[in-house]
Amino acid sequence: MKRIILFVLTNVLVVAVLGIVASLLGVNRYLTPNGLNLGSLLGFALVMGFGGAIISLLISKPMAKWTSGVRIINQPQNSDEAWIVETVRKLAEKAGIGMPEVGIFEGDPNAFATGAFKNSALVAVSTGLLQGMTHEEIEAVIAHEIAHVANGDMVTMTLIQGVMNTFVVFLSRVIGYAVDSFLRKGDERSSGPGIGYMITTIVLDIVLGFAAAIVVAWFSRHREFRADAGSAQLMGRRQPMINALARLGGMAPGELPKSVAAFGIAGGVGQLFATHPPIEERIAALQAAQS
Repeated sequence: MKRIILFVLTNVLVVAVLGIVASLLGVNRYLTPNGLNLGSLLGFALVMGFGGAIISLLISKPMAKWTSGVRIINQPQNSDEAWIVETVRKLAEKAGIGMPEVGIFEGDPNAFATGAFKNSALVAVSTGLLQGMTHEEIEAVIAHEIAHVANGDMVTMTLIQGVMNTFVVFLSRVIGYAVDSFLRKGDERSSGPGIGYMITTIVLDIVLGFAAAIVVAWFSRHREFRADAGSAQLMGRRQPMINALARLGGMAPGELPKSVAAFGIAGGVGQLFATHPPIEERIAALQAAQS
């Protein structure tokens, strides 16, 4: 319940902030008595599309800590925590990035990386992962998350999401205006957007939003193969990552908050909307690279 309430409140605040920004820039007045101002509409679409994605990226670390209940390891309390911190440090140095924050969260097997910048990221692993895997397999999973950070995946995903959001906002309003104009053709008494514009825009925001989500999910799946290969490169061999994936395939992977789900070691279900490829495909890709 806490995650749902926080998710809703965050989105409400983001929309409110973007609305204020659009108003200050004057790009929210794209509907004029003379028709649709495409320049203003494009500006509005860019503010709403990229603004939301960038804000989500900037607050990704505190949101991840709060929603997942991540406990940051500032001072290791036992040998396992000391090993995790040292493993992250070693892999981060090898990948050429700054030392990330390291955290642990309660839950089923999973791990994730997030953060707006390569040199100040967060890498977190679950208690279920620590209890269910060997040290070598855990190291491979951590290397996978470090590869996400080194590849700049968080920023890239934000840019792709921003482009998709911009297209959705722009196209839905252009088509909505065209539909409304057609329905009200010959009616010279009314002015401003009508019911046709409002209904069409709402419907297309939803339909095009789903289409955009498919594109983003496709890229996310492609990016997982790169992170698997990055883990193998950081480890010096592919077998540890193969073993980790095989073991993960026999577990029930933990669910992550939506804000960081795309950067976990295991993802959701559904072929078109899945952020992660099937584990057997990831193992096959690593095995094929060995031959």
